[in-house]
Amino acid sequence: MIRLNLVLLVAVIASAFYLVHTQYESRRLYAALDRSQAQSRKLDAEHEQLQVQKRAQATPARVQLLASRQLQMRPVTPGITQYVTVFEPQPAAAPATSERRP
Repeated sequence: MIRLNLVLLVAVIASAFYLVHTQYESRRLYAALDRSQAQSRKLDAEHEQLQVQKRAQATPARVQLLASRQLQMRPVTPGITQYVTVFEPQPAAAPATSERRP
């Protein structure tokens, strides 16, 4: 009977240690999950901010201003437009044949 009690006592103590270890792991994992979710929210907010900045940088007025200042471009007018025409050689006339294809 004493052996059975000792075995049961060891089983209860082992179970208690396992329970404490499991709760510790659960808390540790929950804390890691919470940190990851906070970082995800932070990255989402940063992504949104970068998207807004990107849209602000790509406005047509800003692009036109940069094109005129940095690239020395100017608006197109008919007076400065040059049209390029390409003259293609005329294909030689194929000799007429009187043969019919079946």
